[in-house]
Amino acid sequence: MEIISDKENLEKLKQKIKKGGSEKIHVLADFDKTLTKAFVNNEQQPTVIAQIRSGNYLTPDYPARAHALFEKYHPIEIDPKISRQEKIKQMEEWWTSHANLLVECGLTREIMKKVAKESPIYYREGTLEMIDFLHENNIPLVIMSAGPGDMISDYLQKEGKLYNNVHIIAYLYKFDKSGKVTGIKEPIIHSMNKHETAVKNFPVFKHIKDRKNVILLGDSLEDVGMAEGFDYENLIKIGFLNENKEEMLPYFKERYDVILADDASMSFVNGLLHEIIAK
Repeated sequence: MEIISDKENLEKLKQKIKKGGSEKIHVLADFDKTLTKAFVNNEQQPTVIAQIRSGNYLTPDYPARAHALFEKYHPIEIDPKISRQEKIKQMEEWWTSHANLLVECGLTREIMKKVAKESPIYYREGTLEMIDFLHENNIPLVIMSAGPGDMISDYLQKEGKLYNNVHIIAYLYKFDKSGKVTGIKEPIIHSMNKHETAVKNFPVFKHIKDRKNVILLGDSLEDVGMAEGFDYENLIKIGFLNENKEEMLPYFKERYDVILADDASMSFVNGLLHEIIAK
């Protein structure tokens, strides 16, 4: 299901971006439930970090304790009525508590690689083709995620899609010499502070500073904040509305130019990219 908030405005943005050429474009995307599916066979798919719960990778008590944190904080994360400031506070608590739990339960870099090898994630139909198309046209794909950067890299590497035009901005763990996780590095990027995560503070900025036409892909109200702090000229915001459609649609219409509902494929995005990057 495809909903366009303002067709006339979208058409104007498309024409401006097309006129600028492919060398002026970059794509800025969330990872979990944006590049990947939210549901498979009507079952909600775990995020990258939640894949660790699906196998016997850590101490036996880990899955239940991690799930308890999810049950406590996820309803806060998706509630549109809770203020951003309160959500930021709660998400920082969640990410920090979970990092401490992973330290306690014995996560290592080798376990992360093992999880990526054994526990599949399901990309939206057309996602991998999109990554290929961006690579072929030398267009940067900046993935800004509240997930663990090392594991996102592992999953993309598994598909052979960790190209030199793919850049990941995500939180990273601290490791000791043996590869055991000892904590989480600052800044902690979580689902509610992407508006504070200035791209200019990361190495990728040199690749995109002159690429001021942006295609943004997200699945939450907060994901539109990924472009804040970047001096863009034209911005098309595409939101994947995966759940609570009736409640969330009015909020998505306020924030996104295009809403792709019902766990849609990447076909609209690929069509848009082919249209504005026509040779």
